[in-house]
Amino acid sequence: MIVLDANLLLYAYDPASPHHAKALVWAEKAFSGNEAVGIPWQTIAAFVRVATNARIFGSRFSVERVLGLVDRWLDHPNVRLLTPGDGHWPLLRKTILEGQAFGPLSTDALLAALTIEYGGVLHTTDRDFARFPGLRWINPLA
Repeated sequence: MIVLDANLLLYAYDPASPHHAKALVWAEKAFSGNEAVGIPWQTIAAFVRVATNARIFGSRFSVERVLGLVDRWLDHPNVRLLTPGDGHWPLLRKTILEGQAFGPLSTDALLAALTIEYGGVLHTTDRDFARFPGLRWINPLA
């Protein structure tokens, strides 16, 4: 399962991003492929937060457009929303401690733990994820 980090989605839909063209091709291929694509709620929330924030550099969109994009992603038959299971806390706790993910990095730990829980591979451009033992991750734009 491909697990999505928000940064790839932001690059894919922000024409001002230097990664836009490559990320858009990658995203379209992932959403239209046969492999399962997991989207955590936190990825959706981060995408909505950044893509609609006029104070952040890059192209910003209306709430309606952003929500429409999310609707389109979720309509794909290979896309699943990822939510933590009952045993998530011990895994998250371990991920925070082993990855020394304190402060802002605790959000990364949550995404890493969810990816591990689902047996997926995190797709991200953020190298901070290398800190988490047991996490499989790749930068599909590299």
